[in-house]
Amino acid sequence: MHLKGDQLAAHLERDLQPVYLVHGDEPLLIIEAADAIRAAARRRGFDEREVLTAMAGFNWNDLYHAAGNMSLFGGRTLIDLRVPTGKPGREGSAALQEYCARPSPDSLLLVTMSEVDWRDEKSAWMGAMASAGAVVKLLSPALAELPAWLAVRLHRQQQSATADGLRFIAERVEGNLLAAHQEILKLGVLYPPGALSLQQIREAVLNVARYDLDGLREAMLTGDVARLTRTLDGLQQEGEAPLLVLWAMTEEVRLLAQIGAGLARCQPLDALLKDARLWGTRQVLIKRALQRVDGERAAAALVHAARIDRMIKGIAGGDVWDEFRQLSLRITAA
Repeated sequence: MHLKGDQLAAHLERDLQPVYLVHGDEPLLIIEAADAIRAAARRRGFDEREVLTAMAGFNWNDLYHAAGNMSLFGGRTLIDLRVPTGKPGREGSAALQEYCARPSPDSLLLVTMSEVDWRDEKSAWMGAMASAGAVVKLLSPALAELPAWLAVRLHRQQQSATADGLRFIAERVEGNLLAAHQEILKLGVLYPPGALSLQQIREAVLNVARYDLDGLREAMLTGDVARLTRTLDGLQQEGEAPLLVLWAMTEEVRLLAQIGAGLARCQPLDALLKDARLWGTRQVLIKRALQRVDGERAAAALVHAARIDRMIKGIAGGDVWDEFRQLSLRITAA
C-alpha cells in the first residue's frame, strides 16, 4: 500500500505492516514518521532493534542476518535500515525484493531514505515493498501551506496564532522545517497555552530562513515577487556565488524560451514538456510561468542573462545583484 504522511498516524492505530519504506524531501518529516513506526512496533512487542546503514560497501547479507537473529528472550526485532543516498543499487534492490517476497514473521523492516528519484518510485524493489507492506512518501508543505502546517504544530502544544502570526513565522523559516519545528517548541517553552499575539511571536522567532537556489527558481516560476526579493537578498547576504545564482535563473529562462518558441510554432505543450523532461511539480511550475511569459519575453531575458554573465566576468560594468533583481522581474511580472 501507499500512504501519505497525514494518513500514517491513523494507519498505525489500527494496523502494523511487516515492511515500511519512509522517504521524502525533508529530514524532519522522515525522522518523525520513522519514530512513529518505531513506537507502534514497540507497543506490539518488537522489543529488539537492529540498526543498519547502507553506505558504500554495505554488505546486504547483513539484512538477512538481522532478520534471522533471534533474541535470547524470544522477542521480536525491528530492523532499522537506513539508505542515506535514496538508491539501494542493484544488489540492494535484489535484496529488498527477496526479503519482501518472504518477510520474517519475527521481524519488522523499516527502511528510511532521503528523496527518491522518480524512476525509483516506479522500480520493482519499491513495488515489492508496497506489496509486502507500506510505502510512506513525505513531502514538505508548499510555502502557501506552511502557515496551516505551523498551526497544527501549535495546536499540539495547546497554542494558537492569528493568520498574521503564522505568516510571520512562515516567512522567517522558509525552506527549513527543522528550524520551524524548533521555533514552535520555543514558543511552547516561552508562553503558556492559549492564543499567541503577533508581538509575542515577533519577539520570540528568529530569522532562520534557509535561502537556496531551488527556492529562488520556484519563486521565479510562481511569480512570487516578495519571496523572490527576500531570497535574492538572503543569497547575497550569505555570500552565494553570483555565477551559481545566474546558472539557476538562466536554466529556468532557457526552458521558458525553448518551450515558448515551440508553442509559437504551434507544437503541443504536452509534447514540449516531455521533450524537456519535465515531470511532476517542475511541470506544474513551468506551466504556471508560461501563462505570464511567452517565448519572445523569455528570449529577451536570455539576452539580459548574457549581459549579467559579462558583468560577473568583469567584461561589463554594473551591479550584478541589482541586475539579478531586474532579470527576475522579467519573469515574475504579470
